[in-house]
Amino acid sequence: MARAHLYIAAVCAVVLALAAPSLAGDPDMLQDICVADLMSPIKINGFPCKANVTADDFFSDRLKNPGNTNNPNGAMVTAANVENFPGVNTLGVSMARIDYAPGGQNPPHTHPRATEIIFVLEGTLEVGFITTANKLFTKTITKGDVFVFPARLVHFQQNRGYGPASVIAAFNSQLQGTQAIAMTLFGATPPVPSDILAKAFRIDTREVDQIKAKF
Repeated sequence: MARAHLYIAAVCAVVLALAAPSLAGDPDMLQDICVADLMSPIKINGFPCKANVTADDFFSDRLKNPGNTNNPNGAMVTAANVENFPGVNTLGVSMARIDYAPGGQNPPHTHPRATEIIFVLEGTLEVGFITTANKLFTKTITKGDVFVFPARLVHFQQNRGYGPASVIAAFNSQLQGTQAIAMTLFGATPPVPSDILAKAFRIDTREVDQIKAKF
């Protein structure tokens, strides 16, 4: 009986392992290639395939140069996803480069469709994510280090060094989606009612309106 239970458990483990790729990211592709036709008027879950494909569709140089960090966050995300790199359509992958000025921050945000893994090109960063049990996992990482942020969890990166920092990020989705928490709540269109945010954050509506004015 014990051996039968062990066998059943092993079978279940194999089934779950085989199912994991389809559950973790984008659906599997049904053909060799499907370069996104970004100009097509057809609206589907993803992008339709274009007819005339060249090698350039599978190439991008978007991550070659640092992004402009002269903004309130002191950081810039340069994406290489299906919206500007059509060759990744249906492949379930994308990348980004994130550059940070000294003290710059990629503020708390989530990716609803992907896990993110980063590789540090230069600098010193404090990175972290928060689980649904409100437990913070944080670490200081430097050049050559790798850190992973589980899918859909709130996470952040902050430059803790005296010079610029940069990372390369990879995602298991052609279009990971990004929701920055502060911008989502205080910069939504139409706006989230101030009394709702005031109650949620335990502040008064005047303070909410002052924060909204910054977004």
